[in-house]
Amino acid sequence: MARNEGSYYRGGMTFGIRSSIMAVFLGALTLSVVPPATATQVSPIGSSIPAAFDREYSGTDLKVGKAFSSSSKYTRHRISYETGGLTISGIMIKPTGEGPFPVVVLAHGYIDPATYWSGQGFRREQDWLGNNGYVALHVDYRNHARSDNDPKNDVSMRLGYAEDVIGAALAVKGSKFSYLDKNKVALLGRSMGGGVAFQALVLQPGVFDAAITYASTSTLAADNFNKWQRNDYPIGNKILKAYGTPKENPTAWQNMSSRYFFSRITEPVLMIHGTKDESCDISWARATNNALERSGVDVTYVEYPGAPHYMYGEWSDSIKQVNKFLKKNLR
Repeated sequence: MARNEGSYYRGGMTFGIRSSIMAVFLGALTLSVVPPATATQVSPIGSSIPAAFDREYSGTDLKVGKAFSSSSKYTRHRISYETGGLTISGIMIKPTGEGPFPVVVLAHGYIDPATYWSGQGFRREQDWLGNNGYVALHVDYRNHARSDNDPKNDVSMRLGYAEDVIGAALAVKGSKFSYLDKNKVALLGRSMGGGVAFQALVLQPGVFDAAITYASTSTLAADNFNKWQRNDYPIGNKILKAYGTPKENPTAWQNMSSRYFFSRITEPVLMIHGTKDESCDISWARATNNALERSGVDVTYVEYPGAPHYMYGEWSDSIKQVNKFLKKNLR
């Protein structure tokens, strides 16, 4: 259900009958499943962003399965790749034709990993990208679908998700597939995935050529923790035990917040947010935009008055903004 793309950090969401039917349907698809290779060694990433600056990031062994569904303009494929000692799964939407096609890596919003299925979320964006000549590479993240598990992911404040999307871009650039334009790779993150996108941009400047965020979570770790994780037992207690509260240990919490490192960002950024976002408050987006501008980042900020977190009618105009931004920055 697309609405679960939202940045709900807690589990226990009810997906409803429609999503249950879809999950059964997708689970029944056995055609062309890409069996992920077994990773030989896990090198876990920590929670500190500056400590991860010098980490050796990798993305290799991109595997693309045969098409398991298609439209008149694109095909859908199961994919996997290696990054950080883990195998990560996902879905690729490939336009018909030889290419090369520019690539947009998709970082999805929070969906309970226990109920998430590969490629869930971003259905509107996947369809639009495929119809308009872009390869969409939807990253499942570690601990999701067919990806390997990282048992420390929650306590490390899910910084591993940023490593997963960085690895996706590197896997594209190092792949053998001629239909992928290795010189035109963008990142699009929604809700929690927007926060992931900002983490990726500060961790590895220059890996992406441009970035887009929809309805992003806060770029301050304390904001997200206080809203979703503080009262989520036992995760909240484990995080507090590891780092203390934001008041007790402000340096640790700053080091887990991408906002303090925006000066490292080299890519142009498009931010899209609704003023009536019930999940990720508009004040978060405005604060992030102000911080990006102060840091000298090339940022374009678009607000939709009255728009909620998911965006309904406003989405049609927002994707026009995305189209203009991609055409300008993936040249």
